Amino acid sequence: MKPYLASTQYIDWQTPEVLEQAKALASGLKTDTQIAQACFEFVRDHIKHSWDYQMNPVTCHASDVLKHGTGYCYAKSHLLAALLRANEIPAGLCYQRLTITHEPPFCLHGLNAVFLKDHGWYRIDARGNKENVDAQFCPPREQLAFNIVSAGEADLPEIWAEPLPMIVNALNQSCDFQQVADNLPDIQVIPS
Repeated sequence: MKPYLASTQYIDWQTPEVLEQAKALASGLKTDTQIAQACFEFVRDHIKHSWDYQMNPVTCHASDVLKHGTGYCYAKSHLLAALLRANEIPAGLCYQRLTITHEPPFCLHGLNAVFLKDHGWYRIDARGNKENVDAQFCPPREQLAFNIVSAGEADLPEIWAEPLPMIVNALNQSCDFQQVADNLPDIQVIPS
């Protein structure tokens, strides 16, 4: 589980602000499930999705997401992983391959998996709720922001300890939220 607890370049939970926020969210809570839910709801409800709110700057490091209060789904997943790891709860990154309008082109969507003692790995999506998006924390049942509905879409089964390089590149090479939206990363999925 070590890689899923590490403070890294983008999941930088050892920065004072992230560590302080993580401890504040866990204050008074007793179980990893309670703490995970508090972290999830904080990121889902208090960090604005960059596209939904048309907000800059483009963030990638967890500490920057917290500082600026905004991020695309990928960046929000970096912050959620950081808050969980700071509370000694293993967390990783997951991706879905989705369409925006139920037909190509495709793009990746970022979310998290958290390891809960009573449930094992459990996927959560702190993207931010809006009309037709209702992600919840209700283990062991998953309630993600998006379902797989179109041919070519996929739930990617891996749980990564670090963000995919194409995600980092898309965020770091974009100067504003529109440029990210115009260049959303995708990967080819080979049918089984």
